[in-house]
Amino acid sequence: MSQPALKTDRLLLRPFTQDDAAAVRHLAGDARIADTTTEIPHPYPAGAAEAWISTHGEEYAAGISAIYAITLRDNGKVIGAIALLDISLLHARAELGYWLGVDYWSQGYCTEAAKRLLRFADEELGISRIVACCLARNPASARVMTKLHMQAEGRLPLHVCKNGIFEDVLLYGLCLPDRAQKK
Repeated sequence: MSQPALKTDRLLLRPFTQDDAAAVRHLAGDARIADTTTEIPHPYPAGAAEAWISTHGEEYAAGISAIYAITLRDNGKVIGAIALLDISLLHARAELGYWLGVDYWSQGYCTEAAKRLLRFADEELGISRIVACCLARNPASARVMTKLHMQAEGRLPLHVCKNGIFEDVLLYGLCLPDRAQKK
């Protein structure tokens, strides 16, 4: 089964292609993106975008992730990424992850993309539990999770090392109770 594109009013979520590597390098290469995420390094290494994109098809086919380019519907421009990671169909759960280019912050794009991806997770994959995390000092990411009706589930003190400094991580979760009761 091929990974479907997902539409919202303003966005098209679609699988990344190697043609998107330059946009990923440009957007993720911004120090402000790396600073607010747990996994994106700065400086962004040469070849990292191509290597990352090359894994997506196999991971989707294996049922362990669904990684999407967030693009503007009106012009197709890549503005970020959103993903279901660590998918477990056995346990009907996945982790939500996302990042947006700085020029697209505070415009509702991330929440819009995440709502659509969560609908896909529920309706197409049968996921009943979504988890997500963010650096404790990233209130914008925490706001996205709150807008998705995710509940704060805890704080992991000094859980990740970012730029040589150990930082706290906030955990959020969402249960889709109707789905969970049907299992």
